[in-house]
Amino acid sequence: MAIEHLKRGKLEAERSEEDVKVRTVVEATLKDIEMRGDEAVRELSQKFDGYAPATFRLSQSEIEAVMQKVSVRDMADIEFAQAQIRRFAEAQRASMTDIEVETRPGVILGHKNIPVQSVGCYVPGGKFPMVASAHMSVVTASVAGVPRILASAPPVKGAPHPAIVAAMHMGGADEIYVLGGIQAVGAMALGTDTIDAVDMLVGPGNAFVAEAKRQLFGRVGIDLFAGPTETMVIADETVDAEICATDLLGQAEHGYNSPAVLLTNSRRLAVATLSEIERLLKMLPTAETASVSWADYGEVIVCDTHEEMLEVANDYASEHVQVMTDRDDWFLEHMHSYGALFLGARTNVANGDKVIGTNHTLPTRKAGRYTGGLWVGKFLKTHSYQKVQSDEAAAEIGAYCSRLCLLEGFVGHAEQANLRVRRYGGGNVGYGQAAE
Repeated sequence: MAIEHLKRGKLEAERSEEDVKVRTVVEATLKDIEMRGDEAVRELSQKFDGYAPATFRLSQSEIEAVMQKVSVRDMADIEFAQAQIRRFAEAQRASMTDIEVETRPGVILGHKNIPVQSVGCYVPGGKFPMVASAHMSVVTASVAGVPRILASAPPVKGAPHPAIVAAMHMGGADEIYVLGGIQAVGAMALGTDTIDAVDMLVGPGNAFVAEAKRQLFGRVGIDLFAGPTETMVIADETVDAEICATDLLGQAEHGYNSPAVLLTNSRRLAVATLSEIERLLKMLPTAETASVSWADYGEVIVCDTHEEMLEVANDYASEHVQVMTDRDDWFLEHMHSYGALFLGARTNVANGDKVIGTNHTLPTRKAGRYTGGLWVGKFLKTHSYQKVQSDEAAAEIGAYCSRLCLLEGFVGHAEQANLRVRRYGGGNVGYGQAAE
């Protein structure tokens, strides 16, 4: 095996140092929100966004007024994107069925898929107002049947962002807040005098939002632990440097710390892509961000074979994995750790981010090893139930249960079973003894 790194990103130790600083700030901020509630939230909003209205929740009339600022074309595009996302989410929901099965005569076991009762959907704003994130979280929660959906996004230039508000409203949000950062997720999770707490938080955000969700996990559910956007392009000589470079920079522009990795078995393509990235950075309007991200976190890895590329890709478990090779379906069959796959040169990550219908809230930092991304199933809890419907079944299961409980030393457990053996099976079982 020969794996050559033509370019490496920052070491993990350097990233961990940055994480510690974020963790300390978030911990103190959440404690302040928990202690002072709305007062702390208002101060934070004023400090970071210059926005402190009497209430952060938009009324119905305010929502309608803000939506009037969205152009007809933009509204049509939002409707199109939400239709794709809703259609795929509905198909996913239909695949999740309640079940009931009789495992023994008179013994009924089953499960029901029940929606989480309240969800807070965070939509990032800042430099890039993420209109699409409203589709991904709000629409999907709505399809899952969540009864109460809150949606929150920071103000942009001191006011609600019209397209984000439109997307939240059209997606099915019950409550819309103009609130960002730690203060938004903290208020939704912890609750304040004016915001009732939710059961679950979802949606992407910056490092502070992601860390806040991590610290709040357990008190509320979350979709996943998320870090900066990641992308990996797996390519061979069936494609050229322009498409590789374009697709790498398309994700590197997300932030100053967005890893972008080219994985190829062609040294010629690797070298050409490095040159093409330099050329495109001179033209890209978001180069100020993308160039720093590429310099610090970009990687180019050259392997000998497709098998080596597969091994490296599964080890990295990147959020977005774009495959442009002569055997894309082979990668689909053998990849096991990633956020989402984008197969073929006609496909691209931006499609998945914005419009095609799959969800763009995906696992990062190797979390693809143990979880997938946000989908309708994340909003559903699968709860089991049991029914014993005959005297014979109660006595039969009870006898097994009695003996197994006493095997572990749980006499009180055994008596739950023994009582049923006596009452429904006529068995003569002594107190605290094993049933025959």
